[in-house]
Amino acid sequence: MKKRTLIVLVGAIAIATAAGFITRSSWMGGSSNAQGPQRQRMVSVELAKAERKSMPVDVDAIGMVTPISSVALKSRLETTIVAVHFEDGAKVSEGDLLFTLDSRQIDAQIEQAEGVLAKDQAQLEGAQRDLRRFNDLVAKGATTQVNVDNARTQSDILTGTIKADQAALDNLKVQKSYTTIRAPFAGRISAANVKVGNFVRPADTTALAVINQMAPVYVTFSVPQRVLVDLREAMAKGVSGVTATIPGHQRSESGKVAMVENTVDMATGMVTVRGIMANENETLWPGTLVATKLVIRTEDSVVVPTVAVQRSQSGNFVFVVKDGTAKVQPVKVDRTAQGMSVISEGLAGDESVVTDGQLLLSDGSRVEPRAKKAGA
Repeated sequence: MKKRTLIVLVGAIAIATAAGFITRSSWMGGSSNAQGPQRQRMVSVELAKAERKSMPVDVDAIGMVTPISSVALKSRLETTIVAVHFEDGAKVSEGDLLFTLDSRQIDAQIEQAEGVLAKDQAQLEGAQRDLRRFNDLVAKGATTQVNVDNARTQSDILTGTIKADQAALDNLKVQKSYTTIRAPFAGRISAANVKVGNFVRPADTTALAVINQMAPVYVTFSVPQRVLVDLREAMAKGVSGVTATIPGHQRSESGKVAMVENTVDMATGMVTVRGIMANENETLWPGTLVATKLVIRTEDSVVVPTVAVQRSQSGNFVFVVKDGTAKVQPVKVDRTAQGMSVISEGLAGDESVVTDGQLLLSDGSRVEPRAKKAGA
């Protein structure tokens, strides 16, 4: 009987021990809860300051580089090419000799015209001597007035003939000047379309070569008509500017607005604008498509990094951190430029906003700032 009682007692103790082990989490948790609530989880975030500074009001567009001056060189004579004095694609200066044409025929005509002029000048000198002689004789009564008048007429005829001879000679000299073709302005020349010995004439449709002015150049693009009034006011104040950047490269050129087309395209509602760039380093090449930025003016605005602006169904917002707590702040974004967003409503400046870690945040979350990532 005692043995049976001992077995029952041992079994009861074992059952109680097992039950206590199984329910340990509940009675241990109860002890924890009794000690107090757990601390709210802290979210590590990156912060940036909303700041007030001057930001440009600009318009982006696609433009094309066009030369201010472009000339197709052609022959004004029917003759042959004697020499080509430049390398294809070379940079040329105003007045540089480019082509020499055969001038032997014109040289012979010039010598002929000079001979005719010399002959007529000699005849004029003789006629003038006769006129002086007849004037002396008529004063002495040794000749008639008719002879004096005839001598004066002959002198006048020869004077007119010499003028005609001189004009013919000058014309031939002008023709002679066409046998040397020089650069009318500084720029860059194309490949020569003719070689030494080629016959050329004024009726040829193909140019001998083409010169494009490289500095300065025009950049032509179109902007919406809604900015036309502001643009004209900016041009009157001299505060407008244009920047042209080659896509895929960081090289760009800056300049000013040279002109605005006098009509708006009724089909597109766009107006053509032309900017002029110094282009001293020949960054912009004629015919190149470039990304243009028309800066109309600058305004004092509140700006935050664009990565700080979040979007929801109710609009844009940022997380503003104050006293270690993140609060949702609705904002109105006016425009973006250079990685910054211009805030027209919602921020006054100097607020701390979250730029990284927003996915883990909700309104009222506790946050702690962390250092920015390298390269950020």
